[in-house]
Amino acid sequence: MTSNSTSITADLRGQPPKALWEAATQHSFLTAAGSGTLSDELLGFWLAQDRIYAAHAYPRFIGNLIARIPFSPRDGMESNQEKEKDNREILDLLVFSLQNVVREVGFFEETARTFNLQLAGWKIRKGTRDYEAEMARVSTQGTLAEGLLFLWAMEEAYFSAWKYVASLGSNQSAAVKALVNNWTSPDFEAFVTKLAGLVDRQYATSLQATYMGDLAGTFRDTMAVWERVLELEAAFWPVEDELRKAQLYDL
Repeated sequence: MTSNSTSITADLRGQPPKALWEAATQHSFLTAAGSGTLSDELLGFWLAQDRIYAAHAYPRFIGNLIARIPFSPRDGMESNQEKEKDNREILDLLVFSLQNVVREVGFFEETARTFNLQLAGWKIRKGTRDYEAEMARVSTQGTLAEGLLFLWAMEEAYFSAWKYVASLGSNQSAAVKALVNNWTSPDFEAFVTKLAGLVDRQYATSLQATYMGDLAGTFRDTMAVWERVLELEAAFWPVEDELRKAQLYDL
């Protein structure tokens, strides 16, 4: 975090580790999706993994963060109204996230039915398990500010990844176009922007105080979270060679 900056998310987004950023947001899976060469089998395999993330890991992650909001009986009193306002803002955004992911799971299932993509029967990839484990760790062992930063980083990387797919032209399959429309929509962009603002305010009031004004220390720790999310995002995208090893469960 630079000495004259008021936005930790802008600083992180402005200084992404190049190799990690490209691996997370310009992966070969995304390039194939954008150029129209992605197989339906690989798309279904990935969609099955993303459904696991959305239906299982994400709700637990959000629930853990909600449980960590520091509500107090003193909040709402005249001397604590600002704290109450901050807590309610966090709660509102996390509840929205939870409601949205419920909608998204339904969207995955409808997309699979519409475009005849196979969701059932796939084993869980290591990349999916690793993501689930890290989300559980951060939401139970990290600070609330770190959890919110992790959430923003996931959504920011995802938004950027699908913008990259959209930028590659109009040769995408109908299924991919549906995914692009979902994750590059103005509503999703507004959500990511609102989340960034919330994270910035949390770090301005909590971590800077924790480090007694040590902006370098704050930036170092937040960069570690950012880099970890990009590592997980990069590992989450599958490749065609995996399909030979991704044995199906008996249906």
